Amino acid sequence: MPISRPRPRAGLLPLRAGRLRRCAGRLRAGRPRPRAGSLAALLAVVAVCAGDALARVFPFGHHTRSVNDLGNQFVPFHARLWDLLHGDADGGVLLNWSSGYGTSFLPDLGTYLTSPFALLVGVFPRDRIDLAVYVVTVLKTASAAALMALLLLTLRGGRWWAAGMLGGSYALCGWSLAEASYNPMWLDGLIALPVLCLAAEWARTGRRPVAAPLLVAVMWVANFYTAYMATLGAALVLAARLFTERDDRRTAVRALGRAVRTVGLGVGLSAPVLVPVYLGTKHAYPGWDRPFAAAGWSDVLARLLPATYTFFTPALFLGTGTLLLACALAFRRAVPGRERWTWTGLAAGVALSLQWEPTHLLWHAFATPNGSPYRQTFVLAGLVVIAAWVSVAHGLPDRRALAGGCAVLALIAAGAGFSALITRWTYPLFAVGLVASLGALLLAGRGRRWTVAAAVLLIGAQAGQAAATTAFVDRARLNRLDHYAPWGERQRAQADVVAGADDWPRTRTDPGREQTTTNDPLLLGGQGGAYYSSHTPAVLTDTMRALGAGWTSNGRAVQSLDNPVTDAVFSVGARVHRPRDPYQAWNAPDHRPVTVERAPVPPLVTVRPPGAPVPYGRSPFRNQEKLLGSRVYTVPGTALRAAGGGAVADRGADDYGVERGAYTLTATCPAGTEAYLWAPGLFGSARLGMAGHDSARPGDGPEEVWFKGKPPAKRAPVQRLGMVDGDGAVRVALASTRAGTVPHGAIGCLDRTRLASAVAGLRRTGASAVRVTADGVRAELPAGSSGTVVLAAPRIAGWRCQGRPAGSYLGLVAVPVPADGTTVSCAFRPPGLRAGLAAGAGSLAVLVATGAVLAYRRRTGAGTGTGGGTGAEAEAGAGARAGRPEAVPAS
Repeated sequence: MPISRPRPRAGLLPLRAGRLRRCAGRLRAGRPRPRAGSLAALLAVVAVCAGDALARVFPFGHHTRSVNDLGNQFVPFHARLWDLLHGDADGGVLLNWSSGYGTSFLPDLGTYLTSPFALLVGVFPRDRIDLAVYVVTVLKTASAAALMALLLLTLRGGRWWAAGMLGGSYALCGWSLAEASYNPMWLDGLIALPVLCLAAEWARTGRRPVAAPLLVAVMWVANFYTAYMATLGAALVLAARLFTERDDRRTAVRALGRAVRTVGLGVGLSAPVLVPVYLGTKHAYPGWDRPFAAAGWSDVLARLLPATYTFFTPALFLGTGTLLLACALAFRRAVPGRERWTWTGLAAGVALSLQWEPTHLLWHAFATPNGSPYRQTFVLAGLVVIAAWVSVAHGLPDRRALAGGCAVLALIAAGAGFSALITRWTYPLFAVGLVASLGALLLAGRGRRWTVAAAVLLIGAQAGQAAATTAFVDRARLNRLDHYAPWGERQRAQADVVAGADDWPRTRTDPGREQTTTNDPLLLGGQGGAYYSSHTPAVLTDTMRALGAGWTSNGRAVQSLDNPVTDAVFSVGARVHRPRDPYQAWNAPDHRPVTVERAPVPPLVTVRPPGAPVPYGRSPFRNQEKLLGSRVYTVPGTALRAAGGGAVADRGADDYGVERGAYTLTATCPAGTEAYLWAPGLFGSARLGMAGHDSARPGDGPEEVWFKGKPPAKRAPVQRLGMVDGDGAVRVALASTRAGTVPHGAIGCLDRTRLASAVAGLRRTGASAVRVTADGVRAELPAGSSGTVVLAAPRIAGWRCQGRPAGSYLGLVAVPVPADGTTVSCAFRPPGLRAGLAAGAGSLAVLVATGAVLAYRRRTGAGTGTGGGTGAEAEAGAGARAGRPEAVPAS
C-alpha cells in the first residue's frame, strides 16, 4: 500500500528557498574569517618556530629557553599542574604541601595555571614538561593571531589575507616575542584583547548578552593581571567605535551600560579565583620596590624596529608592513576624517600614556610591577594593528598615503639612531621589510595575479622580520638573564632518588639545597622549604630569614636550608644531596653522586610546653634553638682580620665590613662540634682550616663553600663548614669578591649529641598519628598532653584549628592542646574563597536569569535583543556597518 505524503503548502517553498539563499550568503560572507584566522595562526607558528630554530634553542637546539622565571617558576608550576591532573600531587587545589613547608596554592593556580591551554600539559609525559610548556606557548600565540584577524573582519570588512597578516603581526609583536614568550600566562592577555574587543562590539550592537560575560570570565580567570589591561584597551576600542560609527547619544549610553554589565558579570563569575589571588598578593612578601622611570624616546623608537632588546623599554616591534599601513592612515583621504583621526590619535595617546607615571600606574593597577615596567605594551600593539586595518580596509593606500607613511617611518628610524639598542641587524632588516612591504602594496592593485604576489611578499616580509627578531631575542635573553637547564638526566636521576626516599606524611623529603630551580619541590618531588612565587607569604620569608635561610628575588624566592636543626623542626627525615647544577655558573665542576641523608626527626605535629615562646632575635643559631626548644649551639665571639693581619672595621653595630680580598675569621668552639657560618651579606667563598693544613691553599682541607649574598636582592644561607678540631680553634679563610658584611656572631658550633636528645624528646611527646589531607591535618596526641600543639608548617593566613583561627608559634601553625580530648584537627581555606564563591554565585544567578528571559522572549516572539532591537536586526545592522552582506530577518 503506497504511503501518501502531505503536499507542502505553496507558500512554504519560496520561503524555504529564500532562507537557504540567505544562509548561503551568510556562509559566503563568513568564509574570509576562517581563512584569515588560519593564515594568522600559521604565520605566528611558522615565525616563532623558525626563529627558535635559527637561534638553536629548545626544542630545536641545545640552548635552553628556560630563562629567568620561565625555568625558575613557570615550568615547575606546570609540573605541579601535571601532578594534580594525574592525582600525584602532595596537597590539592587549596593547599600545596610540596613547597615552603606548606603554602596556599589557589593564588598560584589563579596566577599561573588557570588558562584553558594549561590543561594541555596533562597529555604530555611528565619528563617532557618543557616541551609541553613550549607547545602551550606556541598555541597561545597562534590563537591570539587568529582571534585578532577575526576581530579585524568584525570591525570592518576587507581583504582576508590582509586581516590574516595583521593578526599575525599582532601576535608576533615585540612584547610577545621578547617578554610574554617566557611568561606564558601573559600570553592570555594577548588573547584577551581581541576577545574582549569582540565582547565590547557585541555590547555595542546588543548581541550575545550571555556569551559575552562568559568570555570575560574566562579571560579574567586565565590571567587577571593582563586581562585587566586588555579590559582597559577594549574600553578604548569601544569608545572609538561609538564615536566613529556616529551612534546617537541614547544608543551610546545603552551600549556603555551593556558593556559595564558584561564586564561586571564576567568579573563576578571569576571572583572565586580572583579574590583569593588578590588577597594572596596582600599577604605576600613585598619583593622589589622600584619607582617608575620612563624610557628614553630614542630607545622607545628603537623598539619599534626589528632585532632590538632590553628589559626596561616597551617592546613595540610589529613588522615594517604593519607600521607602514598604520603610519599611512593619517594620509588616507579615502578613510573618513573622523575614523582616520580617531584611530591615529588613540594609538598616539596610548603610546604617550606608557611614558607618564599616572597613566603607567593606571595600566598596572596602581602598582609599579616587579620587573618590566611596560607590560601593557600589547594593548598599544593591538591598537596600532587596528589602525593599520582601518587604513587597508578602505582600499589599498594610494601613492600619497604610502609616501606619507614612509616619511613617518624614516623619522622613526632616524630618531632611533640615537639609541644604544640599535644592532647591526636592525637597519638591514628594517630596510628589507620596508622595500618589500612598499613594493607589495604598490603591486596589489594591478590585478589578481599581482595581488597574490603582493600578499605573499607582504606576509613573507612579516614572517622573516618576526623570525629574525625571535632569534635575536632568544640569544639576547640567554646572555642577559639567568637560565636553567631543561629536564634531562640530572633531573631524572634526582626525581628518582626523591621518589625512593619519600615517606610523606610520616616525615618530609627535601630534594636538596643544590637546587636546579628554587621550585625544585614542584619539579622533582618531595616536601621541601624552597618556594618561589609572586605569592610567597611574608610569614614564610620572615620565618626562614630568622632561621638563617637564603633567598633571591628580594625575598620572594626562598631557598632550602640544609641544616640538621631546621630539618628536625620541620620533620625533614630525608635530605637529598646532589652535584651543583652546572647551569648555575659554579667555578668548578662538581662530580659528587646523588645521595640521601636520613635522620630521625619529630613528627609533623609536636607538643610544646605551656607558655609563650621567646620571640626571635638576630642570631639564626639562637632562633633555631628557640623553635627547637633546646640549646644545641655554641655561639662564640669572633675576630676578623685582613690578609695582611690588620683588624677589620665594623659596618654598623653588629657586622664587620669587607671589601674585595682575603680575610681570616677566628673563633673557639668545643672540640668535635660542627662549625656553621652565617654570612648573609658575603659574596665569595669560605673554607675551614684544619690542624696541619693551610686553609688558604686551594684543594687542601675541607671543601670550599660558596656564599652569594647581595642584600637585599640575594641573601646567603647558613652553611656547614666542617668539624672543629681537638684544640677547639676555628679558623675560616674568607675570599670576598665584592663589598659586603660578615656578622660578629657569624660562627655557630652544633653539638649533635644535644640535638639528638632534643629530637628524642619531641618524638616522645609528639603526635602518635598524623593524617594529612588536601586541605588540612588531623593528629592524635598522647594521653595527658598539655601545652601547645605545633604543626610544622608556616602560619599563613587561612589556617583554622578546632574551629577557630590558628595561633602562631614563632611563625608556625599552633593551637592549645584541647581540654576534652587528644585529637587536633586543622583545616586550610585560602582567604577570600568564601567571598569569591558568593560573588560568583550571584553573578551566575543573574546570568541564568538573563538566559531564561531571552529564551522566554524567543518562545513568545518578543525578540532576543536587550535594548537594541532583536538579535537578527542587531546582527544585520552590524553586518551592514562592517561592510558585510546584510542579513535580513525572515518575515
